[in-house]
Amino acid sequence: MTININLKELWNEQSTVIPDHKEILKKADKFRKKGLRKLILTNILLIITSAFIGFIWYYYQPEMITTKIGIVLVILAMIIFLIYYNLMIPELKKSDYSLSSTEYLQKILKLKEKQKFLQTTMLNIYFIMLSTGIALYMYEYASRMKLFWTIFTYFLTFLWIAINWFYFRPKSIKKQDKAINELIEKFGNLSSQLKKDDQ
Repeated sequence: MTININLKELWNEQSTVIPDHKEILKKADKFRKKGLRKLILTNILLIITSAFIGFIWYYYQPEMITTKIGIVLVILAMIIFLIYYNLMIPELKKSDYSLSSTEYLQKILKLKEKQKFLQTTMLNIYFIMLSTGIALYMYEYASRMKLFWTIFTYFLTFLWIAINWFYFRPKSIKKQDKAINELIEKFGNLSSQLKKDDQ
């Protein structure tokens, strides 16, 4: 037997069969709004950062080709990341409560799939391009320093990148996964309950 139950109608009925319907709806909406806010903020920050880096290039006119390649790589990394990050917009748009519980669950699973691709493949590409770009950009200025300060500058820069990669990135991924897995579990339980009631 296929399940095609309208969530809006079901939730309006105030049925005792599914006591958590309002909580599930509230959590889904909160997750969606938080994801959309984060996406908008990331867009703003990376666009401003790219514009600032472009301004540095224009104003300071670097001489070495490595510096120019570094700048291009850093800006390109941000643009590529934003392009793929913005593909999540359709999944974060306002919720359609006329969907069946199964369709809503499928929508969340699709969002999780896109999120996983962004967290792994795209974030790896982003960090590799960003690190390479920074290293190339710094070369022109580091080459004018004494050896100790060159090593110290590169060490501090790559320490910061390593902390972001090995500490903040996994922490952020774990938090995102936990939030979306809770939603999947709740909608999965809702679908299972509806399936039992339908039999």
